[in-house]
Amino acid sequence: MTAAAAALKEKGVDVVTLSQGEPDFDTPEAVQNAGIAAIKSGRTRYTPVAGVKPLREAIREKLLRDNGLAYDIDQITVGCGAKQVVFNALFASLDPGDEVIIPTPCWVSYPDMVRLAGGEPVLVECHEHFGFKLKPQDLEAAITPRTKWLMLNSPNNPTGAVYSISDLAALAKVLREHKQVHVLADDIYEKLVYGVRFATMAEAAPDLIDRVLTVNGVSKSSAMTGWRLGYGAGPRDLIKAMNTIEGQTSSHTSSISQYAAIEAIAGNQDYVGAFVTEFEKRRDFVVGRINEAEGLKCRTPDGAFYVFVNCAGVIGKVTPQGKVIENDMDFALHLLDQFGVAVVPGSGFMASPYIRISYAAAIKDLQQACGRILAACEALSKSETYHEQSKKTA
Repeated sequence: MTAAAAALKEKGVDVVTLSQGEPDFDTPEAVQNAGIAAIKSGRTRYTPVAGVKPLREAIREKLLRDNGLAYDIDQITVGCGAKQVVFNALFASLDPGDEVIIPTPCWVSYPDMVRLAGGEPVLVECHEHFGFKLKPQDLEAAITPRTKWLMLNSPNNPTGAVYSISDLAALAKVLREHKQVHVLADDIYEKLVYGVRFATMAEAAPDLIDRVLTVNGVSKSSAMTGWRLGYGAGPRDLIKAMNTIEGQTSSHTSSISQYAAIEAIAGNQDYVGAFVTEFEKRRDFVVGRINEAEGLKCRTPDGAFYVFVNCAGVIGKVTPQGKVIENDMDFALHLLDQFGVAVVPGSGFMASPYIRISYAAAIKDLQQACGRILAACEALSKSETYHEQSKKTA
């Protein structure tokens, strides 16, 4: 959708893009300067596959300081974004036919990563009624002797759901009975929470730490998406295997990004509070406006920078152009083609009928986009459904 929006913009079409998964803020100046200093001081050569030692030490201190997790430096690896860390873990650990439990809605890459690594994704629906969070009984029902991983993303993309420490403890109770199951905790949105406490699985269940890979990075919290730097901490054997894979693929993460990330992780992070304050204002605005739209409804998310909108109320409507809105993809394309707003259909996140709206955009853009979405819904509300038209024709 972002690419489609960009193509329309190139043709001169007025499009507001709310499909992006990255902060709209600049990388903080101190972090920029650390990257520039790395270049000027000649730190532009190959590094160890797992990452330079000062960065891994900064990550080790961060995990202890923020999460109460104690790791040795050889239990930490650095990748080209959290995405590569996740992929390396799956590729290092999955045998053909191994199963990976993925609560849905989920990030679009998870199922395909599992398939690429030879595994079988097991999608477990997490209902909106329960805050889009995995219930212990549903986890229990999904586990088989072939289950290798549970992938847990909190705060969640696309829903913004945040697992509390008690939520995680309840899931851990199930996992203790199934010792073959490991947990991949994708914490990339850790710092972007609103009025709730962040927790990660190894913190909630310290006895399971040898079965947990904790994944994080600087992309979201420090507005460094283009720098491509993520990291993982977990069991030595797994980290060693992941390093072997990275050594034969990307070799290592950009040396410049690594030295900039030291500043992002160990330096002053007052900017994070400013990011969160601004995101929260935007979130509240978008939620308020979207819930005014006929046929749409959404929860107030506790984290990340997305609103996951239930669009069931517009499914079956006929557009003024005579097209039936049969699913969330149709609705997303209608918003883009007729109203110049780019959102992402929920089907990409294994959940329909929903759309994901990113509020990582300037407030003026959000105001304009929400106005257009309300106008689209108002026009649809005046139209008959396809079923009603068919009855009249008959």
